Amino acid sequence: MTDLLIIGGGIMGLWAGVMAERAGLRTLIVERKAIGAGASGGMLGALMPHMPDRWSAKKQFQFDALVSLETEIATLGAATGLSAGYRRCGRLMPLAKPHLRTIALRHEQDAIVNWRAGDRQFHWHVCDRPPAEGWLDSAFAESGIVFDTLAARVAPRPFLAMLSIYLRRSKHIRIEEGRDLVHIDPIAGRADFANGSTVAFGDCIIANGVDAFPFLDGLAGPPGSSGTGVKGQAALLKADIDPSLPVVFTDGLYIVPHENGMVAVGSTSENTFDAPFSTDEQLDALLARARDLVPRIRNAPIIERWAGVRPKAIGRDPMAGRHPDHQRIHALTGGFKISFGIAHRLASAVIDEICGETDDALPASFRCRAHFDLLVSEKAKAPQ
Repeated sequence: MTDLLIIGGGIMGLWAGVMAERAGLRTLIVERKAIGAGASGGMLGALMPHMPDRWSAKKQFQFDALVSLETEIATLGAATGLSAGYRRCGRLMPLAKPHLRTIALRHEQDAIVNWRAGDRQFHWHVCDRPPAEGWLDSAFAESGIVFDTLAARVAPRPFLAMLSIYLRRSKHIRIEEGRDLVHIDPIAGRADFANGSTVAFGDCIIANGVDAFPFLDGLAGPPGSSGTGVKGQAALLKADIDPSLPVVFTDGLYIVPHENGMVAVGSTSENTFDAPFSTDEQLDALLARARDLVPRIRNAPIIERWAGVRPKAIGRDPMAGRHPDHQRIHALTGGFKISFGIAHRLASAVIDEICGETDDALPASFRCRAHFDLLVSEKAKAPQ
C-alpha cells in the first residue's frame, strides 16, 4: 500500500516524486526498464521559450517555469552535489530574409513587455553579427540574427541522475525499476504488474510518456486515442567549443553546446515510422544541415546516435491532472518537445490537486479533462 503510485521514471515521473516528497506523500515510483529509458533519456536538452508575442496564459506558464527551473536545479544540486549541466546560454536564430527581421524587431519590443520576472528582464535582441567567430555561418543570416537571453539548456541524462539520487535519499520515496505495469483498477485503487505483484494506492499518476495514452484511454473513457507518439532522432558530437555558447535554432534544427566540448544536434519530428529506436538517413540530413550552419562542428566526430518516441497529446498541449472519469487517476504526459522546461511545474500542479489544492496557473488546455473533451468532440464529428 502506498499513498501515491507513479508510473514512469522519466522527467515527468521523477519531478512528480520530488513534489510528492515535499508534500509528505508516501510514494512508489515504478519504471518498466530503467530511469530515463524512454524519451527523457536523449541528449538534446534545449530549454526554449515560446515567442514573446500574442501573450497568453499558456505562454506565461511556460515562461514562469523556465525562470523557476534555474532555482529548482540549484536546490537539487546543493542537496546531491551533482550537476545537471544547466546553463542559461541563450539562443541564436538566423534571419535569412528581410521580412523576418521586421517581424523579429516587433518581437524585440514584445519581449520587453512580456519577458519580465520581478526585477529580471530577458531580451529578444536583433543583432547583425554572431557573438563568436565560426559558431554561426553568416551566409545563413543575411538579414541579421536574433539572440534571446531566456533560453537555456540542460544535460538530460545527468539531470535525470540528479533527480533519481535525490529521490533515493529522500524519506518518503521508493523507486523500483524493471517492473512492468499491465493493468490498473481505478475503482479499487490497485495496479497489477507483469511479475505477478500488486500495489494498492490512494492515487496514481500515469507519467510513462507515450505509453500513458493507452492506459488513460482504457479507463472507461471515450473511444479513440488521447495522444500519440512522435519519433525524434538526435546525435552527440565531440567538438572543441566553449560550453557557454548559445543554442542555435532554425527550422526545427537545434544545435546545443554542452560541457566537455559536447554538442547535441536534433531533432526530427516523424509522425509515421517503422523503427522507433533506430536512426536513419533523416538524422544524416539533419547533421548535414547542422554542419553547414555551424562551422565549428563540421569535422566533429559523432559520439552517439539516438532515437526515441516523444508523447504528444491530442490537444497538442501537455496533459496534466485528474482523469475525468476516475478521481484516483492523474495524467502527467504529453510534453512533447517542452517537457524538460515545464515538468516541475506540471508535477507541482498535479500534486497540489491530489492534496486538495488548486493550481490556478495551470492553463485550462493543459488539464486532462480538456484533452478528453476534445476527444469526445472529434469522435462526434467523425462520419458514422
